[in-house]
Amino acid sequence: MKRRHRPEGTLEPMHYAIKNLREVEDVAPRFGFSEVQEARFARKPLESETIGLAFHVVRPQRRQAFAHRHREAEEVYVVLAGAGRVKLEDDVHEISAMDAIRVAPHVARAFEAGPEGLELLVFGPHHEGDSAVMRDDFWGEEAG
Repeated sequence: MKRRHRPEGTLEPMHYAIKNLREVEDVAPRFGFSEVQEARFARKPLESETIGLAFHVVRPQRRQAFAHRHREAEEVYVVLAGAGRVKLEDDVHEISAMDAIRVAPHVARAFEAGPEGLELLVFGPHHEGDSAVMRDDFWGEEAG
């Protein structure tokens, strides 16, 4: 963690934390997904109690390794760089830099990068064990 602040002489929790998201561990290699994406989850490094935050990089012309949905957590995805597509259940939409996508908890979602790749910032409330991974071919016959 670069900087943190605790009121002097107290045991109070930190009032803020600053962390570069590119310095957060990329967990994709742990699960065999490094060829298609990076996945950096910053909630714990930032010592956040209730907010989930992630930085995803989908490699050029690749799709995320799997789709997922939640029971409770509504999420917002912001495209920081690149372009591509998002599949939300059966709907596919073109997306590009600075698009913000709000996704209700029950909606299955996955991203596909165009030729420049795709960088996404993801945030929403954190609910432990809330995510359900869609292991089947979510994109189906949809051409990449």
